Amino acid sequence: MSETGTTAPGAGEEHQLRRSLGFRDLVVYGLLFIAPMAPVGVFGTLDAKSHGAVALVYVVATIAMAFTAFSYAQMVRVVPQAGSVFAYARVGLGNGAGFIAGWMAMLDYVLIPAVAYLFSGIAMEALVPEVSRWVWTAIAVIVTTLLNLWGVRAAARVGFLVLAMEIVVLVVFVVAAIVVLARDGAARDWLSPLSGDGTQGAFALSAVVGAVSVAVLSYLGFDAIATFAEEVTGGSAKVARALLFCLALAGVLFVAQTYLVALLEPVSSAQLAAEPERQGSAFYDAVDASVGTWLHDLVAVSKAIGAAFAALAGQAAAGRLLFAMGRDRRLPGVLSRTDAGVPRVAILVSAVITMAAAVWAARRDDGLDHLVSVVDVGALTAFTLLHASVVGWFVVRRRGDAPVNWWKHLVVPVLGAAITIAVIVEASGSAQVVGAIWLAVGLAVLAAQARGRRAAGM
Repeated sequence: MSETGTTAPGAGEEHQLRRSLGFRDLVVYGLLFIAPMAPVGVFGTLDAKSHGAVALVYVVATIAMAFTAFSYAQMVRVVPQAGSVFAYARVGLGNGAGFIAGWMAMLDYVLIPAVAYLFSGIAMEALVPEVSRWVWTAIAVIVTTLLNLWGVRAAARVGFLVLAMEIVVLVVFVVAAIVVLARDGAARDWLSPLSGDGTQGAFALSAVVGAVSVAVLSYLGFDAIATFAEEVTGGSAKVARALLFCLALAGVLFVAQTYLVALLEPVSSAQLAAEPERQGSAFYDAVDASVGTWLHDLVAVSKAIGAAFAALAGQAAAGRLLFAMGRDRRLPGVLSRTDAGVPRVAILVSAVITMAAAVWAARRDDGLDHLVSVVDVGALTAFTLLHASVVGWFVVRRRGDAPVNWWKHLVVPVLGAAITIAVIVEASGSAQVVGAIWLAVGLAVLAAQARGRRAAGM
């Protein structure tokens, strides 16, 4: 029985997941998907956009995403089921909205792993150039898929080791940066990561807000924790705590590393803005110039391995989403079949789609740009429907025994929805177009399902 008082649709034994995850496992999956050093690739872009106030950008972005985490924490207690935002929107807004939320989240959960696999393939090709990047990409998909098919607990154990490696590399970077700063001093003013470096004029709040629209994308993936709600021992409160803890920890890690690397950055934000081709490697260039190539290489290897296991977490989350939508008859019912408590059919379908996208992109010079441009709109649209579901469940439908808490059930989700909508508006035109097309296809599928149900007299 779920906390809504109803059994999950189709929740017979062959459609049930095995409860085996603890609090640590949930945090591991969340941090794996996010990646502890996610700012590495976007540091230069954010530094240029924010006029040097890159650490402040992550402070604001963490607060902004806290609204979404809080709404997840509210709904996971109400609907502790796999599928997360699909299940939440279904009970808070209705079956149609639930399908659209799951449909839009699917775009995110399928393509973010494809991007991560491609990152891994690119990194491995740099280390072993004799093997093409698409081969490395395919190998990464196969290895992580086998781990996911083995079971969520086994994958979490291996993931913990990879996450520990990433944390160690981050600690090495922090210590090395502090040593260099203590010995040689900072290349920029000590407060500049929070106030700007002054090379593009006075501090501009609008510049920071504009950069936040990019920085929030570093956090995409923490919500994957909610997809494991049916596999957690100890109840849904543990999932809610893990969501909030994972976001807070990621925020601390992101602020700390961007603050330090900004102090080491010998190139001004104005120069990065004038020479956008330098933005992608700005983090590595700063480490190279101040600490040495050895740390550059260590960070690069960590990112290569970490990217593959970020994809593992994303693939696992995608499998749970497909499982839940199949169990609710919104996708083919075969997706809801489990084997020893593992949704292997859904995982395999997710893996095939992800591999097709990742290998296609790996074989094109502009493949990464195409993938990155479209992964965000799906998640942000789903987040908006998540916030709406909190209002729908607690305020409009007034479900549950507790009285309405206007702060938690109206103010926070409305502010959260305003933030996610603002980020969608700031997204690239190509991302908006792809998102709109995907939404249109989802609406067409929903309409076809409705006609089929009416014809069947359901």
